[in-house]
Amino acid sequence: MELLNPKKTEFAHLDEKSRNIMKRTIEFFEKKGKNKLKEDDRHQTWYGDFLEFQKEVKAFATFMTPAGYGESDSRWDTTRICDFNEITGFYGLCYWYTWQVTMLGLGPIWISKNEEIKHKTAKLLQEGEIFAFGLSEKEHGADLISSDMVLEKNGDGSYVANGDKYYIGNSNKAAIVSTFGRMKETGNYVFFAVNSQHKNYELIQNVVNSQSYVGEYALHDYPISENEILSKDRDAWDASLSTIAICKYNLGWASIGICTHSFYEAINHASKRKLFNRYVTDFPQIKQMFVDAYCRLFSMKLFASRAKDYMRSASGSDRRYLLFNPMVKMKVTMQGEEVINLLWDVIAAKGFEKNMYFEMAAKDIRGLPKLEGTAHVNMALIIKFMNNYFFEPNSSLPVIPKVNDFKNDDFLFNQGATTKGFEKISFHDYNVVYSSVDLPNVKIFRKQIATLKEFLEKTPPDGKQSKDLDFMLIVGELFTLVAYGQLLIENAKIEKVEDDLLSQIFDFLIRDFSKYALQLYSKRSSTVEQMAKCLEMIHKPVEDEELFLRVCAKVYSYKDAYEMAP
Repeated sequence: MELLNPKKTEFAHLDEKSRNIMKRTIEFFEKKGKNKLKEDDRHQTWYGDFLEFQKEVKAFATFMTPAGYGESDSRWDTTRICDFNEITGFYGLCYWYTWQVTMLGLGPIWISKNEEIKHKTAKLLQEGEIFAFGLSEKEHGADLISSDMVLEKNGDGSYVANGDKYYIGNSNKAAIVSTFGRMKETGNYVFFAVNSQHKNYELIQNVVNSQSYVGEYALHDYPISENEILSKDRDAWDASLSTIAICKYNLGWASIGICTHSFYEAINHASKRKLFNRYVTDFPQIKQMFVDAYCRLFSMKLFASRAKDYMRSASGSDRRYLLFNPMVKMKVTMQGEEVINLLWDVIAAKGFEKNMYFEMAAKDIRGLPKLEGTAHVNMALIIKFMNNYFFEPNSSLPVIPKVNDFKNDDFLFNQGATTKGFEKISFHDYNVVYSSVDLPNVKIFRKQIATLKEFLEKTPPDGKQSKDLDFMLIVGELFTLVAYGQLLIENAKIEKVEDDLLSQIFDFLIRDFSKYALQLYSKRSSTVEQMAKCLEMIHKPVEDEELFLRVCAKVYSYKDAYEMAP
């Protein structure tokens, strides 16, 4: 596995049609050039050129139409969706965003039992249309229970919709806005389809200063027929959460794309700049920053691609993806911020310059941990799996292989109640994975894990601490590192990652674990016994200068590997 390089990456794992779309997408952006890319960003230019391009090559139609709809070879294939996420993020978050919110809008449609609107949607995708997801509201955010959008019955069997939605991407142009609300008479949930160009649809404003249109809209006695109802009652509730479970995973890949482009710019700049008669890349602190940035970025991709395997293999009896998906959304995007921070410390003032991709990346990377549920919301979900992960291993679960098959990911649109049954979701014994690697830093990390498990067994959070999300978020960070490391080891074996790099990855994981242990120690509510366990969790990675320098040489080999066309 390597970082995406638009000049070299061949996408050999994809079918010919998908491979061609990826390469043509790269060609579109390289022909556009960085100067125009940045000019459009500064002037907040609507990305009509990109949408016309995707219409021409049928990118959205190819990648977001499940089997049984659209063309005969249509399929929802998460592997190639990851690649398109990474490419669009690599060139600019706004291009990824219009694709992402189209996918969100499509979720309630493909999950629904409304076959008529599904076939209509497939046709609209073929015509190059985009979609939107009308869920959140100005006063309630994503609090679905408090939704003020209402659907009222008419006497003739039709309905009228009234209410407003806020922070809705693509709401200016979407052919269908999948809109969540409640039935006026019963208060039951409902999803229905509206058209952004209808006269009873009021587009109020773009709520952000951006190329993207993140709109506020209102419906005024908007007429809805039974054929435009996507789902009702519990089905509507489940459709909203299942859609988010599918799509929030994409945010990690957007971060990977942004960080990868930023990494190339940083290494190209620093390797050519001299200060005090030395190249910047010769300074010890710069070597450390670059090695850390690269290891974190590589880990982001290694973890997200392994989580994809669990997602594509999911079933009613194996829902491990419900732990790993929110980790891609939460952990990978937060690691993306860490990568940009490290690279920015290297290139300093250069990161502010208007002709740098980095200037755009430094702004955009901040949004991803805060979209599709904040990092805190996703951490609260992740914590629910902690007991079963540590204390109830299930050896009967299948070992998940790498999944790059050209198949439709059927289960994603049949997830059922994604908010129920967490206590039944089990995991393999993580010790089996960790003990399969004989590296000094992995052994140290295993000691930290063992102490964390003792902490949870002997000095667990009491009733008050368990209700204190501020306290539990730190416990969750420690747990997340354990699951993160597990999937990194699994995928390192699959992708044949060299031991040097894996050991250096665990160098930063050990330091991160120690950092969170110290934070937990410092909490006002930590008990004396808990504090003692926290101190036991603090370790230092193995000192191996030669290994570090070998990894640093690998990182520096990316110098001049890629630079975007001007």
